[in-house]
Amino acid sequence: MIANNALLTAINKLDKEIVDPNQGLPEEIFWFASRITPMVNVDLLIRDETNQILLTWRGDEYYSPGWHVPGGIVRYKESMFERLEKVAWLELGARVSYNQVPVAVNEVIRMPERKTRGHFISFLYECKLETNPCEDLKYVSGEPVSGAWKWHVKSTDKLIPVHQMYKSIIDGNKPTSFHKSDLGIARLIA
Repeated sequence: MIANNALLTAINKLDKEIVDPNQGLPEEIFWFASRITPMVNVDLLIRDETNQILLTWRGDEYYSPGWHVPGGIVRYKESMFERLEKVAWLELGARVSYNQVPVAVNEVIRMPERKTRGHFISFLYECKLETNPCEDLKYVSGEPVSGAWKWHVKSTDKLIPVHQMYKSIIDGNKPTSFHKSDLGIARLIA
């Protein structure tokens, strides 16, 4: 009974810290949630009329620097389509249209040592830009900065490891059913 009271007290404290879960969680609570449950995210496969793919640069404490498919974690009571639109706006300053059937659904399980952000269910949607991305974020030359975007003819050797699972799709081929990297595994589940 003591453990239950302590647990209920802790849960009540967390509830008071979470103002509006629809807007996302406070950072420390999000990190904790990502250690106890899989995260659901959407990724945007954006192609232009010449079949080039739009990738953005990322590098932080959870991912090594490299190009990645823009994406984001779905918030509580937010549809995946709302998150697609928000990711396009937040990461590119652009609006997109999208096919409502995902191109691929992957389960990503990071290496056992990885506790925070270690398990994802990723839905990849084919998207088309309806407005141009923010020119201020366009990669021109030198070392890319986080958030920079660039069109790519095919996948790049600087694709972040967790997005290697999309390499075949970026290159215009069928998705691979299994991908293993030094960071864990990804399985195509649909």
